Amino acid sequence: MKQLSAATAPSLPGRRRSPAKALAGSIRNVVLAVYSLLTLYPLYWLFVSAFKTNQEFFQHPYSLPLKPVLANITRAWELGHMGRAMVNSAIVSVIALALTLLLAALPAFVLSRYNFRLKGPILAFLLLGMLIPIHSTLVPLFIMLNRIGMLDTYGALILPYTAFELSISIFIISAYMSSIPKEIEEAALIDGMGYWGVLFRLMLPLAAPALATVAILAFLRYWNEFAFALVFINSQALKTLPLSLTIFSDGFGTDYGLTMAAMAVAVVPTIVVYLIFQEQIMKGMVAGAVKG
Repeated sequence: MKQLSAATAPSLPGRRRSPAKALAGSIRNVVLAVYSLLTLYPLYWLFVSAFKTNQEFFQHPYSLPLKPVLANITRAWELGHMGRAMVNSAIVSVIALALTLLLAALPAFVLSRYNFRLKGPILAFLLLGMLIPIHSTLVPLFIMLNRIGMLDTYGALILPYTAFELSISIFIISAYMSSIPKEIEEAALIDGMGYWGVLFRLMLPLAAPALATVAILAFLRYWNEFAFALVFINSQALKTLPLSLTIFSDGFGTDYGLTMAAMAVAVVPTIVVYLIFQEQIMKGMVAGAVKG
């Protein structure tokens, strides 16, 4: 009887998709496919243009290279000192990212799990930090860093990067932690786990999707940031990757082949980081969507 029911289940009227729903689903898939292609096209154009000469770049800007110029990559790497610049960007981005996650997770845990008198003013203060235009602080930051002797150091980038990223990071992590049932935390406390244990052994692993979302967003900002690096860094040995790309363009012209090759090399680490964290990011984006 069970086998008969299972065999006849697909033929039930309620199990069939109506033609209207099937058509709507097909249209949705087509729209999403077109949108995906439009989104990926700039990346495709960048990598294709990286192997063209300047002449071919202007004559056939959208076609595949007739004869790929592999030397563009090696010349861009050598002329732009991209190896050293990539190491500098990695040092600044990784340290700033570690500080951001640590300093954002601590207040996010308190704001999401406890109620106290100053909670409202603290949230308003964090919101105010999100409303301040970052680049409007270039001059006062330059003066302050100059007075304390921190200009032209890694710290001149790491500390401002971390400070300006904390507000949005705390909001993201706090919002996710608020969705975690408090019964889990209470059970851990009853079992003898302290507050630090609850944070590092329980809450942070459960909030991994939010931490991954903060990590990828912060890393992209740190890796691609240009204005602070341009103003606060003067030494050639400390220049970050965005600064190294400016060597291929001057007041008289731009070598587009080398510029595209350098940009293609610079974008690879961001793609790798996103591929590593994409599953956690998707979990963070849909968290709470299935709650009834």
